[in-house]
Amino acid sequence: MSRGDPQAHAIILAGGRGTRFWPRSRTRTPKQLLNIVGQRTMLQQTVQRLSPLFPASHVWVVTNREQAAAVRRQLPALSARHVLSEPVGRNTAAAIGLAAVHLLRSAAPDALMAVLPADHVITEAKRYRHILRAALQVAARPGALVVLGIPPTRPETGFGYIERAAGTERLSVESVHAVRRFTEKPSLARARAYLASGRYLWNAGMFFWRVSTYLSLLERLLPKTYAVLLRLADTIGTRRYDAALRRIYPQLENISVDYAILEPASRNPKRSPVFVLPAAIGWSDIGSWAAVHELLAGGPDANVSPGPFLALDASGNFLWSPRKFVAALGVRDLVVVDTPDALLVCPRDRAQDVGRIVKWLETQHRRELL
Repeated sequence: MSRGDPQAHAIILAGGRGTRFWPRSRTRTPKQLLNIVGQRTMLQQTVQRLSPLFPASHVWVVTNREQAAAVRRQLPALSARHVLSEPVGRNTAAAIGLAAVHLLRSAAPDALMAVLPADHVITEAKRYRHILRAALQVAARPGALVVLGIPPTRPETGFGYIERAAGTERLSVESVHAVRRFTEKPSLARARAYLASGRYLWNAGMFFWRVSTYLSLLERLLPKTYAVLLRLADTIGTRRYDAALRRIYPQLENISVDYAILEPASRNPKRSPVFVLPAAIGWSDIGSWAAVHELLAGGPDANVSPGPFLALDASGNFLWSPRKFVAALGVRDLVVVDTPDALLVCPRDRAQDVGRIVKWLETQHRRELL
């Protein structure tokens, strides 16, 4: 694949809420629209990584109506038509289907799709782009589905796993494996066994296929969603589209692409072959404030702060208060995140539970804090 190849388009999924990054992450400004790591937002970093491969005319963002305006502001080089706004969330199978029918109308049924998350960190960008080229090359095969697999570094129970089948195909300098099966978040004992076996990779949610391949699988595996999306496709480019989207989109099935498409396809490889490319690319999904600390700190005992701070007998803290001087005395392993209207204080090992605060705020109807 080369820059400007009319057959390849990047589809960036940017509709999540990022509740574990409260109080910075809110409904209109979720994790992917924030500068969690670095000066640029997560979304801007994602597009920047792709720019040597995909010109702006080949980049699409699927988001929701609360965030669509902010996405357009952050990505002024994108056509407004390439920011696809979901009126309601219907999970990844539907979001990818929405992009697929837009490509069906504006490009060609055999256009290639690179489906990518908007809110991950990838430190080895050059290596990442090399693997993207290889993945698209495999995805060009009839009926092929391709996923990137991250070599695991620990027995993680919060990720899905991909088991690769025996045998390896060489593509340039990359190895390509058939997928034996997908497994969801395992127990700790099973995650340890996966790590020891050397056969398993983390599923990072990066997928590659042709538009025609994806729509064919939707027709077979999610026929209701397929039929609804085709009705919507007839209105693309007309004045009827917005009203049809609001009316039709809620009818789509609420299911992830992993459950709806990839797992069934991996059980029938002759009909829809599924491949995985190992991708050692410095990847992190930075799923919590603790993960941000891990990424930015020189070690577990280092203190991290974006602004001026003093740490006396304090270690392992993440302190986010860019407008204030922060002094930490005699504390360790804390997360402190200060915003104009809210303050989060929690142990670093409880950072995964921050989403529970958001759920409580919802039950209390504290919309000003959501």
